[in-house]
Amino acid sequence: MLSPTVSVAPDPGLPTVLVLASGRGERFTASGGQVHKLQAPLGASTVLEHTLAAVRASGLPWHVEQQGLPGMGDSIAAAVRATAGAEGWLVLPADLPLVRSDTLQKVAEALQHHRVVVPVHGGQRGHPVGFSRACYAQLAQLHGKYGAAPVVSAGAAIELIVGDAGILMDIDTLDDLRHVQSLLGDPGPLL
Repeated sequence: MLSPTVSVAPDPGLPTVLVLASGRGERFTASGGQVHKLQAPLGASTVLEHTLAAVRASGLPWHVEQQGLPGMGDSIAAAVRATAGAEGWLVLPADLPLVRSDTLQKVAEALQHHRVVVPVHGGQRGHPVGFSRACYAQLAQLHGKYGAAPVVSAGAAIELIVGDAGILMDIDTLDDLRHVQSLLGDPGPLL
């Protein structure tokens, strides 16, 4: 894994991608995985490295949060406080290895005109969810396992239709990893 937090300095005018990598991955190991899901092999890389590759390719500043905090809300709050100077935030769970860099850019662009932006593919909401700077106080105080759902509900979120099924394909179980590997044509080992 990376060090507990890794950041690329905020860029004025651009939101920061918050890559949430704090989860314990218990469902993955319960399904037969023998390594943490973010370290599971995917092609020549890992699940986490695939996600980070899309983040880097987006050109947006980013921050990886992996302090092992008790809930997604706690992780979001810690990451927002660590990047308090950001123009806004895109909350991206680290287990979404197929998310595309252009989707990150589209959510970031939409944040220039909206308070909360939720990407949608095939009628389903996914990640990254974007939050403008105006959401700082609410995000910085989050806690618990429900993430930023209260902020999305209170923030008059707009839905952004995207052609990226990767916003929905998280790796929670070994079957999820097999599915993503098959989409990539990767017959690699499952751990």
